[in-house]
Amino acid sequence: MLRLRLRHLLTLTLGAALLHLPSVQAEELPEAIKKIEAKGAKIVGTFDAPDGLRGYAAQYQNRGMTLYLTLDGKHVLLGNLYDADGNDLSSAPLQKLVYAPMAKEIWSKMEASHWIADGNKDAPRVVYLFSDPNCPYCNMFWEQARPWVKAGKVQLRHIMVGIIREDSPGKSAALLAAKDPQKALEEHEKSGKGSSLKPLKDVPPAIQAKLAANMKLMEDLELAATPAIFYMDDKGQLQQQQGAPSPDKLVKILGPK
Repeated sequence: MLRLRLRHLLTLTLGAALLHLPSVQAEELPEAIKKIEAKGAKIVGTFDAPDGLRGYAAQYQNRGMTLYLTLDGKHVLLGNLYDADGNDLSSAPLQKLVYAPMAKEIWSKMEASHWIADGNKDAPRVVYLFSDPNCPYCNMFWEQARPWVKAGKVQLRHIMVGIIREDSPGKSAALLAAKDPQKALEEHEKSGKGSSLKPLKDVPPAIQAKLAANMKLMEDLELAATPAIFYMDDKGQLQQQQGAPSPDKLVKILGPK
C-alpha cells in the first residue's frame, strides 16, 4: 500500500507476472548500472541526485530500490539517500517511478477482473475485495459497509474466489452464474450462516474461466486470505487492508458517513 505507499503492499509481495514496468531503454545504461541490472534489477527511471550522483529507480523482486551512480561512473551506491536535515531524497523518485505505476497496474487488473457489484454504480468511491462465499470476515465487512453502500457513497466490488472450503469454488461459481449476481450476493451475505447458497456441481466453462482468472490474480498478488481489501486513500494512493477492518480503519477505507 504506497504509504503502504505500495511499499507496505509490496512487503506483502506482489506477483511478478502482474507487474510489467518498462525498463529504461531511451539511454544507454552505464556499465556499472548494467551489472546491477544483470543481477535481476529492472531499471525503470532516472532522476537527479546531489553532489554529482546520478539516481536510478529500480524494481527488484517486486520492491522498489534506488541506485546512485558516482561521478566517475565506476561505483554504485544502493539504498536511500538522506540530506543534512534527515529528509529522504529517495522517497519521491520511488513513488513516482516505481510505486505509482505499480499501483495503476494493480488497479487496472482489478477493474478488468470478474467482480460482482454491491452498491450504486455511480458511487464516488470504489472498493475492491477478494471474497470467498464461506468467509465469515467477508460477511463481517459486508455488514460493516452497509451504511456507506445504502447511502450511495461506496460501491464494493467482490472479486469472487474459492479458497476456504472444498465447496467454495462451486459457491463462487453459483454467484457468478446467477441471473442477477448482485441480488444473489446480497441474499447470500444478508443470510450469514443461514445462507442457502448451493455450489454449482457442473460449472459452465465460461464461469470456470472467470473464477480461474480471479484466482490467478489473487495468486499474482500473493494474497493468502480473504477478505483482501483494496482502496484509494484521500491522496489517491492505493492501500490494502487484510481482514475485516477495525472501526477507525473502516472510515479510512469507506470515507466519512
